[in-house]
Amino acid sequence: MSNPIRIVTHYALARGLRRWRTRTQLERWQERRIKRHVEQVRAQSPFYQKWWEGLNASDWRQFPQIDKSIMMQHFDTLNTVGISKEEALILVGESEDTRDFKQSSIKGVTVGLSSGTSGNRGLFLVSDQEQDAWTGTVLAKLLPGGLWKPAKIAFFLRANSNLYESVKRGKLQFQYFDLLEHVDVLVERMEEYQPTVWVAPPSMLRMLADAYLQGRLTHVPDKIISVAEVLDPLDRNVLERVFRQTVHQVYQCTEGFLGATCEYGTLHLNEDIVYIEKEYLDPATRRFVPVITDFSRTSQPIIRYRLNDILTEAAEPCACGSLFTAIERIEGRCDDTLYFSHQHEGKAVSVFPDFISRAVIAASPAIEHYRVVQGGSGVLEVSMRIREEAGQEQVQAAVLHEMGKLADRLQCVLPEVHFVPYTYEPGITKLRRVERRVN
Repeated sequence: MSNPIRIVTHYALARGLRRWRTRTQLERWQERRIKRHVEQVRAQSPFYQKWWEGLNASDWRQFPQIDKSIMMQHFDTLNTVGISKEEALILVGESEDTRDFKQSSIKGVTVGLSSGTSGNRGLFLVSDQEQDAWTGTVLAKLLPGGLWKPAKIAFFLRANSNLYESVKRGKLQFQYFDLLEHVDVLVERMEEYQPTVWVAPPSMLRMLADAYLQGRLTHVPDKIISVAEVLDPLDRNVLERVFRQTVHQVYQCTEGFLGATCEYGTLHLNEDIVYIEKEYLDPATRRFVPVITDFSRTSQPIIRYRLNDILTEAAEPCACGSLFTAIERIEGRCDDTLYFSHQHEGKAVSVFPDFISRAVIAASPAIEHYRVVQGGSGVLEVSMRIREEAGQEQVQAAVLHEMGKLADRLQCVLPEVHFVPYTYEPGITKLRRVERRVN
């Protein structure tokens, strides 16, 4: 059962009631919270009891890591609320089939299914207490006018959840928009609802921008929040130009509410509820893989959980003054790092998704959408949607030139490039601008 007092308490904490003067103070506080959390989880989770056998809570950084496959394999004994993977999958399966997400709970615990990529989806469990904490924190970090100002939220995602519906209270209105519905129906509902806050994947936001430019959507929201997909620089630039405002981001996944943008539009990690170890891929460019310890959830404990994301740490502190780590960009998945052959040594060289994105975007302002996919053979398939007045051959030549420059800079051989039609449409599949397919 939702508790309004608990929601307001977490709202106040996230808004600044709990403050640290220095980064050192924050880290000491995190350490105390994590040790206490670890002891609580050890007493309740059979999986973690065995996983941490012989290690003290103070040695938590030495605990073996877990990932999505381990979490799903040991779901029944990892969670602390006695819910089996089988019953959870049956429940969310029924919700998916009926598109009715209001009854997705067992024993008072909300059950959800992450959207995932490449079919790699995960279950998440959230208790009533955790749902209230999430609601208060999300409202504190995302609402433009605060908890007491009226707002109408439009939330676009593949699946709804009681967790998301929990923000609907008081003067806050909330409507769920199913990405599986036809875009014309969604636009008609948006025009009728006139929401002040849009929360949607970038691919859907681009379709709303098209509808706005065509006059089918006539209002501009107070705040636009990108979720679920990587916010590519191309999409960010288009959206900010069309709607004349900063596009904000939420970094949220099965593993927790990991980050949100400040008033300056900088993404900050939510280090008041999660601890994030940085496993650096390339220290010179500040790229790292996050290893998550969420010390705010016990129903489905996430401790030293290695994500498959590539994050780039900001080079300078944010002007907002936050002590929380600033992130320059979420690039995408580790699996979507492409590989070129070295010019002289014959070894494979990692080419990060951001390198590819910037090369394509630099090629021509006529490029409205693009995808670059590398298959198992190494060949690059490039698909683009360009403005009608632009010449297809000239744009393709410019893309080849920019990719050639990138390969030279990395001392690599540019793989064979095939240009194919652009066919992606928003819906059940997440948009990945840069993708590596091994099969």
